[in-house]
Amino acid sequence: MRPAPITEYVITPHARFEMSRRALSNDTVRRVLTTPEQRVAVRPGRVVLQSRISMGAPARMYLIRVVVDIDRHPAEVITVYRTSKISKYWGEQA
Repeated sequence: MRPAPITEYVITPHARFEMSRRALSNDTVRRVLTTPEQRVAVRPGRVVLQSRISMGAPARMYLIRVVVDIDRHPAEVITVYRTSKISKYWGEQA
């Protein structure tokens, strides 16, 4: 069962900066927020939504992690990053 999507959100200036620095598009972030493969609770009010996405040339699999404060409306995207260390963050408990 897929985690619930987040459809109403704002992206903080810090998250926008990190998206630019890490070459992650608005579409990529929206895709993770609206169709996450996993949701990991970090603390009350904060979650990480994550999905595996193929990127680059040649294509390589990355885990895109979007840190979101969900204790407000709309939810706030705090930061975004990608990692190739999928097994480090991918969990059955999520």
